[in-house]
Amino acid sequence: MTQDPGFARRMWHQLEPVHAPFWYAPEVSAEAAALGYQVDTRWPAYFAWRAAPLGEASAELVAAAFYSFSPRMVAEHVPAAWTVAPAAKVLEARLRAVDGMYRAMLGGEVGGQGLAEAARLAREAAEAAGTAGRPLAAANAALPWPEEPHLLLWQAIGVLREHRGDGHVAALLTAELDPCEALVSLAAIGGAPRETFGSRGWTAQEWDAARDRLAARGLVNPDGTATEQGHRLRDTVERVTDDLAIAPWRALGLEKAERLAELTTPLLVAALESGLLPATNTLGIGRVPTPAR
Repeated sequence: MTQDPGFARRMWHQLEPVHAPFWYAPEVSAEAAALGYQVDTRWPAYFAWRAAPLGEASAELVAAAFYSFSPRMVAEHVPAAWTVAPAAKVLEARLRAVDGMYRAMLGGEVGGQGLAEAARLAREAAEAAGTAGRPLAAANAALPWPEEPHLLLWQAIGVLREHRGDGHVAALLTAELDPCEALVSLAAIGGAPRETFGSRGWTAQEWDAARDRLAARGLVNPDGTATEQGHRLRDTVERVTDDLAIAPWRALGLEKAERLAELTTPLLVAALESGLLPATNTLGIGRVPTPAR
């Protein structure tokens, strides 16, 4: 297997868009509404869907695990989410939502042998993802594996994305970037416009205070753009994130990992062409790639 940790980032860019339509799909919104969640915005259901593997967790636990959301915003939705539906019911509905989403997005590919093979490979990688110190990865890894391949694939990618995300939080902590500073520093290097991060619940005053703290460390300029030192720090954060995310891919092996990428390419294209993913987002996904010339 390649020793390049950057391979982990390439696999994330391959698989994340296959998983991410869940947060935007109308079939998922319909399941949330059926449970009783308000769906005029996606946040009441988002916190329920993503936090449910943790059980009926407190706002403090969810804010700590999700990291970049304002604790005040988290508290608007948790633990109220569990009064609408218990976590066990949310998890059942989550798989129904995935089923509806993928059937609408993929059509006949849902029952295909390629998807079944991809699901097996993704599960193998997910089962090799260590979960020590990774609460969201551990919670998702502890769930029963679905039998249907398209559900299995989505859940396996979920374990892998939370495994990477938990490692990213560790990288941010090592870089001494608190939750708001993490977003400000990402905006400073052009990761996404400041407005895009407004969905995380931080006030303008909190954002500006975080920018001032970063400026005092020499990481951002007065206009909020990153200094050379700021760019280096964010590069380090991403490199550490890749380092911490490579283990499942080393365990799977290069040949199988490349086979997984090959098998999921039609799903990736379908997801990007679905129109569900916003073109501007905090993950850097959502644009249909230009074909190689």
